[in-house]
Amino acid sequence: MRGIVWSEYISLDGVVEEPGQWSIPYFSDDLAQYKSEELNDSDALLLGRSTYEGFAAAWPDMEEVEGEFAVRMNTLPKYVVSTTLENADWNNSTVIHENVPEEVAKLKRDSGENILIGGSATLAKSLIEHDLIDEIRMLVHPIVVGSGKRLFEDTNESIGLKLVETRAFESGVVALTYQGRA
Repeated sequence: MRGIVWSEYISLDGVVEEPGQWSIPYFSDDLAQYKSEELNDSDALLLGRSTYEGFAAAWPDMEEVEGEFAVRMNTLPKYVVSTTLENADWNNSTVIHENVPEEVAKLKRDSGENILIGGSATLAKSLIEHDLIDEIRMLVHPIVVGSGKRLFEDTNESIGLKLVETRAFESGVVALTYQGRA
């Protein structure tokens, strides 16, 4: 059975919205290596519509600049969860329109490597409610953004997790890896 790994960029004040606007100065060689390993340990991407649209607009034109990482992003199977997206034109993309927990559970039952959720906080939070996320990797950036969508701001239920790994990067970003409900 495959695991689902959720990897999220987050500011010190909990903002996850538009990380491209505030995370770039904190991207370092060791963080790039970490993200490459994370992608290479996965054989599928699971994305919400907004993240999918952002990735689909950027990654197809990035192979010359980003090399193997971009090639991998463009060739992996991608599953996008959306009730409004009609077509997913990015290479190897499939839209999941309904019965999301059941469809994701089916993907988990397939053999293979991890399924990686990049960003897609709304999707990931809904999958947590159905106990479908196996690992959460919060990449905490040393910045207070001030405004923007905050992670878990509308959660009413307490969710205990077990910290299984921490890793600090040269830029001050810290990866906090959690598993399961505590």
